[in-house]
Amino acid sequence: MEQIELIQDYPARIAGKLLDESIDAGLVPVAVIPRLKESHIITDYCIGCNGPVASVCLFSDVPLQEVEEVLLDYQSRTSVALTRLLLREYWKLNPILIDTGSEYQSQIRGTTAGLLIGDRALAQRNVSPYIYDLGEAWKNHTGLPFVFAAWVSNKKLPPDFISLFNEANKLGVTNLDEVIAANPPGPFDLQKYFTNHINYILDSEKKAGLKLFLQKIKNPALAG
Repeated sequence: MEQIELIQDYPARIAGKLLDESIDAGLVPVAVIPRLKESHIITDYCIGCNGPVASVCLFSDVPLQEVEEVLLDYQSRTSVALTRLLLREYWKLNPILIDTGSEYQSQIRGTTAGLLIGDRALAQRNVSPYIYDLGEAWKNHTGLPFVFAAWVSNKKLPPDFISLFNEANKLGVTNLDEVIAANPPGPFDLQKYFTNHINYILDSEKKAGLKLFLQKIKNPALAG
């Protein structure tokens, strides 16, 4: 689309750009929505799951009940908020939570667990003996799917643009085989990941899951 300038960065930075209005819209962690002065979800598509997501997990050397501290991923506000929520409500644990700002995977050892997202999480699956999938835990806790990220604008955008942008998203989702073929093989089966773990349609069930999550993180103890 010639109407957009594409900026690529990790999720938390895109959210920051949306907050400071240096961009008009972005695929952002949904936890940023309550912090925006104005917010609009502009497509029928999202990054979500309806069970195990595989790429957003807590990793540890020991069972979660033995974990003393958890390193939090600086790349996604939503995953951090979800971790806090699940530790408190679902697992009913209270480890020390540590914010990070740079590489920390090497510190995931002993009784120190770590939250990882994306490619780093998929790679860590081959390293850590204990893996706690946040998408699966949310589904078990609430019975609902989870939305990690959505296309959100910080102002009203023209209806014609939204329609075209929605069609562009649809084109990508309906041509997943081409997307997968364009990516090099990694530590996790991409065909399985993009078709079995990630779910893209922002349907009524996902909207219900998103609404519940945003309600829950209004609690300062959960939002951090």
